[in-house]
Amino acid sequence: MFPERFSNLPAYAFPRLRALLDVHEPGGDVLHMTIGEPKHAFPSWITQIISQNAAEFGIYPANDGTPELQAAICGWLARRYGVTLDPDNQVVALNGTREGLYNAMMALCPETKAGARPVVLVPNPFYQVYMVAALSVGAEPVFVPATRETGYLPDFNTVPDEVMNRVAVVYLCSPSNPQGAVATAEYWQNLLSLAEKHDFKIFADECYSEIYRDTPPEGALAVAARTGADPERVIAFHSLSKRSNLPGLRSGFVAGGPESIRRIKQLRAYTGAPLSAPLQRVSEAVWADDAHVEESRRLYCEKYARADEIMHGVPGYQGPEAGFFLWLPVENGEAAALHLWQQTGVRVLPGAYLSQKAPAGNPGKGYIRVAMVAPIDEMSRGLTRLRDCLYS
Repeated sequence: MFPERFSNLPAYAFPRLRALLDVHEPGGDVLHMTIGEPKHAFPSWITQIISQNAAEFGIYPANDGTPELQAAICGWLARRYGVTLDPDNQVVALNGTREGLYNAMMALCPETKAGARPVVLVPNPFYQVYMVAALSVGAEPVFVPATRETGYLPDFNTVPDEVMNRVAVVYLCSPSNPQGAVATAEYWQNLLSLAEKHDFKIFADECYSEIYRDTPPEGALAVAARTGADPERVIAFHSLSKRSNLPGLRSGFVAGGPESIRRIKQLRAYTGAPLSAPLQRVSEAVWADDAHVEESRRLYCEKYARADEIMHGVPGYQGPEAGFFLWLPVENGEAAALHLWQQTGVRVLPGAYLSQKAPAGNPGKGYIRVAMVAPIDEMSRGLTRLRDCLYS
């Protein structure tokens, strides 16, 4: 009566966390450091744009994005990465990138690869939609460890050829969630070479691309263009949630080769949930403005520096290259999160809730993820409590 492919899914990370913590009293005033929900101010002019276009709530919105939104997206890609895409044929507006990361798999993953069940390679730890998207199309998710030893990015060169020959799609998040590692141009080039050799697509989840310390992270589309790769190899996903502190807007996009985008558009014509028209008008303006992004990045750089100061001397501490999470080593993530909650009231996420058990064990078991999204003084209080509770 119910599909077997979803029967073994664990509870999602945050219901698991509530079950772990909420049966116990907090040991202090509660500080939330679990969810990656940006708290920096978004542009003040957004509400004015919504108000000016409120009448458009009364019409069905453009499924693929308004022409103005598609043009604004391509303008941002040109400014940020130096790539030129056709707004009519190479981008699609999304109702948040999670929708796109799921539906692109539905649109682009073949039923078989090399005469067998297709494989989808997933970093481990990972954003949970990757696994569910693979299962939804009947593919086999194969989890590739992203550990300290591999620079917190998966080493796809270690995957056996017999598996690589069945790979249809590789998910890669850069900057990575939860570790904040950044794929270099050389890393992308190697992955593109593997994609050409074994004929698979790369789903590049780059929603944290505008939160970094010093150097803007490389983009998969830019590396593909510079190296002359097949434009259908890379499907890139971006969002205003992290870039512009607008998680409630649910606005993102997918970009790629014309044939891939054609197939995504075709599927979304049947199943898509397009962004409402007034919010598309907001998105047009937000993608066209970089000043608010620079200010938000300045605030994150202050948080990086403060975190490095507070956590200095903590064994195994490594500040992230990018993104807004700390990936902190502990003996056992669940035990540490529970102890921290009971002693201090600080809520963090056990790393095992973002990982899948593998032959070598669960690579997230010995970690906790800590979100640095609160105002800097609140974040500092939380990190100080955490340090004194878990590492003193």
